Amino acid sequence: MCGRYTIVVSMEELMMRYLSELPTNRYHTPRYNVAPMQNVMAVVHDGDKNKLGELRWGLVPSWASDDKIGSKMINARAETLLEKPSFKALIRRKRAIVPADGFYEWKPHGGKKQPMRITMKDGSLFSMAALYDTWTAADGRKISTCTIITTTPNSLMADIHDRMPVILRPEDEASWLNRGNDDVGQLTSLLLPYSADAMRAYPVSPIVGNVKNDTPECIEEQMILF
Repeated sequence: MCGRYTIVVSMEELMMRYLSELPTNRYHTPRYNVAPMQNVMAVVHDGDKNKLGELRWGLVPSWASDDKIGSKMINARAETLLEKPSFKALIRRKRAIVPADGFYEWKPHGGKKQPMRITMKDGSLFSMAALYDTWTAADGRKISTCTIITTTPNSLMADIHDRMPVILRPEDEASWLNRGNDDVGQLTSLLLPYSADAMRAYPVSPIVGNVKNDTPECIEEQMILF
């Protein structure tokens, strides 16, 4: 699964990477420990251009009876997207990118778990594939939410966890976001493990286990606990 990540770059860097116009929310601050059910920065395409804004992490399908289901739908498995009512309709038109520069996973060993941060070797931004939907409450409130797609691990991640987020290759991002692309076969073919050769993993402090901790100390490399 993917349950925590980081996005510590500036808004200017995000704009240079993804945007053709100013974002709806320009007050981005570095996030060292993003967690489910929080608002996250996401990129969608409106049919003409990319737009950057916030979605709540934890998908609430438009047909859901209430929004409590969101906490159980932070991830969607790439292998079963087309089998799940919550996801199969979204793959055609409601695709998003969640930018990140690292994600956390906990590596088990001898009954203990070591938190690890996984990044690109060059520290660059990467694009996690996501789906989104908008749910309307009984009182008329609209909540836009998302889920991050996961896949099988690459050789780096296999030693840490049995899942990893789908990280899109830069050359595939436009195709994934394009609202005019409804070729489900082509879209699902993009949902593969990212090249392990481009990534690294390093141990971090156990403080990342507490969502209240959202400071630079979360991403500092530590000595391994075991």
